[in-house]
Amino acid sequence: MPEPPARPVDPTAAGGGLPGAGTHPADAAEPVCPRHPDRVAYVRCQRCARPACPECQRPAAVGVHCMDCVAAAAKTVRTGRTVFGGRLHQGRPVVTITIIALCAASYVAQLATGWWTDAWAFNPVYGAFEPWRFLTAAFLHSPGQLFHILFNMIALWMVGPYLEQTLGRARYATLYLLSAIGGSVAAVLLAPLLGWDQWMVGASGAVFGLFGAVLVVLRRLGRDAGGIVGILVINGVLGFVLPNVAWQAHLGGLLVGAALGAAYAYAPRERRTLVAVGATVVVSAVLVVSTLVAYAAVGLV
Repeated sequence: MPEPPARPVDPTAAGGGLPGAGTHPADAAEPVCPRHPDRVAYVRCQRCARPACPECQRPAAVGVHCMDCVAAAAKTVRTGRTVFGGRLHQGRPVVTITIIALCAASYVAQLATGWWTDAWAFNPVYGAFEPWRFLTAAFLHSPGQLFHILFNMIALWMVGPYLEQTLGRARYATLYLLSAIGGSVAAVLLAPLLGWDQWMVGASGAVFGLFGAVLVVLRRLGRDAGGIVGILVINGVLGFVLPNVAWQAHLGGLLVGAALGAAYAYAPRERRTLVAVGATVVVSAVLVVSTLVAYAAVGLV
């Protein structure tokens, strides 16, 4: 029988036809990362489909994204806010931990040196010429009384992380620092009655400011504040019963903390940032002016 004619050979097919014919080298080029052209990248971004090397890959819910797509998406995401409008931060209470670390380091310095306490402690007269003492005294504690720093740090840890998460780090840090200063200012204002030769150390004024703020915040949120009220009453009584307790610092910190806490908690939603900044400025101005008036009355300024 006659055989069928042979099929023509395609000269462009790989492995057949003309000698040396096959896939063009350019067609088989390996994909490379746009950011690092010297790196081969077989993984592609799920958003833009461009190759991405391991250094440029970012894990996503499905597959991976490249650095450029992640950066572009971040610009369109709204910043999370706390219940009172502060910037929301996840994770550890960084501000509270930092304050505790500073107090602990300062306490070690007090024990290790003979001048650290004298350099930073607060006295109403010295405060007129060295105003940094209004704040630095809040990071010192009685060197011979370990329970002084322990009780203050425990109290700080009890309420600090909650306020830091609820108010936001910036508002919380402002609240703490101004409450500390408020305790020193109260000592100046009451110095004509209690004497100008008193020395003060301790974070109690700032901690009482946190107590005042958390009391207002809990009431604003409709939560039970009975435990905080009980703590305030007990500590208020101890301030008058125990010796060497600067109750005036407790009072000053409490008033400043309650005032700022009320401003942060009750500000209208659309004006929270404006009210927070305004309240901070007003409280700071009141503290400065009242201190200058008290000093002027006795000729210290």
